[in-house]
Amino acid sequence: MLTQESCRDFAKLLASKAPVPGGGGAAALVAALGIALNSMVINFTKDKKKFAPFKEIYEDLLSRGDALRERLVDLVNRDAEGFEPLAKAYALPANNDAEKAKKETVLQESLKNACEAPMQTIEFACEAIRMHKEIEEISSKIIISDIGVGVQFLKAALNSAYLNVLINLNSISDTDYVTLQKQKAERLLSEGTVMADEIYAKVLKIINNEEA
Repeated sequence: MLTQESCRDFAKLLASKAPVPGGGGAAALVAALGIALNSMVINFTKDKKKFAPFKEIYEDLLSRGDALRERLVDLVNRDAEGFEPLAKAYALPANNDAEKAKKETVLQESLKNACEAPMQTIEFACEAIRMHKEIEEISSKIIISDIGVGVQFLKAALNSAYLNVLINLNSISDTDYVTLQKQKAERLLSEGTVMADEIYAKVLKIINNEEA
C-alpha cells in the first residue's frame, strides 16, 4: 500500500515512471496534510484559558478532522486502485470490431471508476476548507499562519483533483454523466477557492497587524 511508504520513498515513487502514485494520489495526500494542520491548530489552542468557552466546538472539529484526514489518506490508495484498471483497459487489443467494442466498454467503465477518487478529494478538500473557516476566529494568533498554510494545501488539492476529474471526463461518452460530474466539480471548486482565498487574506491581515 502506498500509504505505508515513508515520506522519502513515496516521493521517490512519485518521481519515477511508475503509473502510481500520480497526481491524484498526491492531491489526496496534500489535502490530508491540509486538514491535519486544522487539527494541529486546534490542539495547540484548545487548552488555553482564553479559549475555554470553545471546548465543545474544538472537540467536534477534532473528531471530524480525524475522520476526514483518514478518508483522504485512504484516497491515496484508492486513486491508485482506480488508475491501474484504466491503464490495463488502454492496453487491451483492438484488432477487430469485437475487440474494439469490448475495449470501449471496459474503458468507459474504468474511466468512471477513475473519476471517483479525485471527485471525493474535491468534496473532502472543500469540507476541510470550511473547517478552517470555523476556527479562524477562535485560534491562537501565535499559530494563525498554519491556518493559511492549511487552506493553501487544500486549495492546491482542489485544483489538482479537478484536473484529474477533467482528464477522465474528456474521454467518457456518457454525456449525462459528464455534465453532472462537471457541474458538481466546478461548483465545489468555485466554493472552495473563494473560501480559501478569503481565509488566506484574513490570515495575512492578522500576521501583518492590519486587522481592525
